[in-house]
Amino acid sequence: MLTEKENLLEFLKKDGKPERLVNGYDAFRVIGGDPVGQFVRGNRIKGTDSYDRWGCFVSWPEDQPRAIPIITPENQVIQDIEEWQKYVKVPDLRGNCSEGWETALENKKRIQDEGYLAMTIMGTGVFEELHMLMTFEDTLCNFLTYPEEMHELIDVITEYRMEYFRLIVENLHPDAIVSHDDWGSKDSMLMSPEVWREFFKEPYRKMYKYLHDNDILILHHSDAYCEPIAQDMEEIGIDIWQGVVPTNDICKIAESLKGDMVLFGGIDSILDREDTQMEEVQAEVNRCCDTYGHLRNFIPGWTYGDPDTLYPHVKGLVSQAITNWNKAHFKMD
Repeated sequence: MLTEKENLLEFLKKDGKPERLVNGYDAFRVIGGDPVGQFVRGNRIKGTDSYDRWGCFVSWPEDQPRAIPIITPENQVIQDIEEWQKYVKVPDLRGNCSEGWETALENKKRIQDEGYLAMTIMGTGVFEELHMLMTFEDTLCNFLTYPEEMHELIDVITEYRMEYFRLIVENLHPDAIVSHDDWGSKDSMLMSPEVWREFFKEPYRKMYKYLHDNDILILHHSDAYCEPIAQDMEEIGIDIWQGVVPTNDICKIAESLKGDMVLFGGIDSILDREDTQMEEVQAEVNRCCDTYGHLRNFIPGWTYGDPDTLYPHVKGLVSQAITNWNKAHFKMD
C-alpha cells in the first residue's frame, strides 16, 4: 500500500494513480524551529499581551486557544494613511534571521527520513498585514478612498514577504509552504473580486512564481468563501487552495478548474469542540467524502491553516474518520 506521501505525490501527478483519497495533512509534517518564524512570532505567549515586529497589538488570554490581534483606532500603527511611511517600520528579517538554522535543518532531515513532506507555515499574508497595521474598517475604506497609498503599502509588505520566502528557500528549502491570507468570511468575500484583483493578484503572482522557480509546493491557506476568484487563484500559481470551506460550491469550482488547482478542505470546523465525539466526526467526514470524493482535484481535510485543531483530540478523530471512509470505498491492505 502506498504511504501517505506516496499517495499524495501520485494524486498531484496529471496521470497519477492514487490508491485512495488523500488524508488531509497526513503526508506533511511541520518543520518548526526556523529563525524567521521565531523572530516574527516568538513572543506570542499564552496568558500575555504583546506587540509584534510591526508594532501591532496581539493578545493571548489564558482561557483562549490562540493569540489574536486587537486593532483599534487608538492603537493602530497607521494613524494617517496619507503619511503611512511615517508610521510603518519594516522588520529587518535578513539582519535578524541569517543565522541559527541548524535546528530547523535537523527537523527537516528527520521528517524526510521518516517518509513525510517537510512543510513550513507562514502566517499573516499581505491583506492580513494591512488589517493589523490599521483597523479592518480603515483597510477596506482605504482601498476605495486612497488606492495609491494602499498600492504603495502593499508593495512594501510584498517585498517584506518576498524576503521571508527568500530566507526560507535559501536556508531551509522545504518541500512545501503553507502561505496564509484570508480573503473572505464564511459565506462572502471581504472585498469585491475586482478589488482583490486590483490590489492582490499581481503581488501574489510575483511571490508564488519565486516559489515555483525553486520547486516548492504552494498551499495557499484561506479558510473562507473565495469562489468568485478561484480561477484567479489558479492563475497566480497556487497548487493547493487549503481551507476551502463547504459554503463554497466545491463541485462547481472543481469543474471550472479542470484539475489545475487542488481544493483541500470541505469539513465543517464546527466540530472542533471539547466535547466532540467520533460519531459526529465520522458523519461529517462521510458527508464531505461522499459529496466531493469523486472529484479528481479534491483533498478532504480540516480547513485550518496547519495540521492542528483547537482541541487536540479532534485532529486524530478527523484523520481516523477519513481512513475509515477510504477503507470502505477502496481496496486497502
